[in-house]
Amino acid sequence: MNKKNCILAALMMVMGMKSGSQLISAEQNYAANSPAVAMVQTVFSAIVYVNKVEMNERRFSLLVDSIKRLDTSGTMFSAEEKLDMVVKALYNNPFRFFSATTQYFRQRHRILSSGTGFFITGDGHLVTNAHIIDRDSAFIRRKFTLSTFQEVTDANIRSLESSWEMVLNDEQKNLLNNAYSAIYSQVSSMILFDLKREIYVLFRRDSDQDDMLTQRMPAKLVIKGNPMPGKDIAVLKVDSVDQLPTLPISHENITRIGEQVSVYGYPEPVRSNAFLAREADLEPTLTMGIVSAVKRSIGGWPVIQMDALITHGSSGSPVCNNKGEVIGLATFGSLETNKESLASGFNFAIPVSIINDFLDSVNIVPQMSRASVVFNKGLDYFYKGYYIKARSRFETVSKLTDNYPQLSYYLEASGKRLDAGEDRDAALQKIIFRIMAIAIVLGGVFIYYRWQRNKRVDILN
Repeated sequence: MNKKNCILAALMMVMGMKSGSQLISAEQNYAANSPAVAMVQTVFSAIVYVNKVEMNERRFSLLVDSIKRLDTSGTMFSAEEKLDMVVKALYNNPFRFFSATTQYFRQRHRILSSGTGFFITGDGHLVTNAHIIDRDSAFIRRKFTLSTFQEVTDANIRSLESSWEMVLNDEQKNLLNNAYSAIYSQVSSMILFDLKREIYVLFRRDSDQDDMLTQRMPAKLVIKGNPMPGKDIAVLKVDSVDQLPTLPISHENITRIGEQVSVYGYPEPVRSNAFLAREADLEPTLTMGIVSAVKRSIGGWPVIQMDALITHGSSGSPVCNNKGEVIGLATFGSLETNKESLASGFNFAIPVSIINDFLDSVNIVPQMSRASVVFNKGLDYFYKGYYIKARSRFETVSKLTDNYPQLSYYLEASGKRLDAGEDRDAALQKIIFRIMAIAIVLGGVFIYYRWQRNKRVDILN
């Protein structure tokens, strides 16, 4: 390092500056980045023509009676074990218990695929996964099958509850739902007509109340890759918006193993939790972890392995470093051996270098909106205790846009801490004034004693 650079580095250390982006706490990371996270919804609609299916009530009753006869005392098998026997019998031999009729019914059905995305420009460009908006035919057909036969399934479950004189819990009902879905897909023919796809982006707006405001806007597809094992990336555009919250894209193409990461998304187990208010659905969930490895996909391009928890609904989530910059796009997990559930802590993200390839191909330049730049600077002052400067920045954001999430909270919090006298600048000014006051008093005392001494000298002379 030459003399000039040494002097510059020393000055930066003295002034508390950093040559690169500064590291920020998890709390500040969430405050800065979560406003730019959005939910992506794809709505598939179609007219469904399907055979009506009838259950052979006599054979079903015989099945139930045969299982009852296995345990006349009622002590050999639990209710769950008996239910399992029924479900397996229905699933293994559907043509014995169900048959298609010659009658068809026609209905228009809608199914929903949802995930996560994040804004990279203030005028509405958003990055997400391709598989959220480009579901394969098997997924669509299965979803429509579940939707179409839901009423029949519910009726069959009620019949089983009545026959067994018991109330099934949610887990048991889900098990039966899955069985009936497989049964109807084998027994009944279904035709989809006039299939349509609509894409929506849902994001938060600011509110000075305790409730959460949500905006839902249509989005158009700009470019997409293919679901895994392809490059599972899609870029969407929301029109008629400006100064949306945005996330910064990292300029470093190399991800360091052991680097701490933060993931923001909408995991399905949280969204479907019956004990949580529905209006809180758009509050992103933060999970944290480290980069465990950098692997290579079967397509030959790199993927980031991490132990941050993600699950269904987290697809498309931004993976950020501890500077708050996006380093990857959460995309897929790992299945437990011989199971269909995701293995915890073995998840993968597409690195930012692949995302940049897509953006470059359509001439999109990721750029922080001015509202985000000013808001993040306000957060920096806020978390360092400079509340006068923080409030000034937050007030500027309010002039740029009237819907920046959490803006009202930070304006109010800055004001309260100012009223409590907690601002570091104000405290520093008080210290300076006190030092100046002491200096003036001491100076006055010094001048007085010097004047008295000079006066005695004059008398003696």
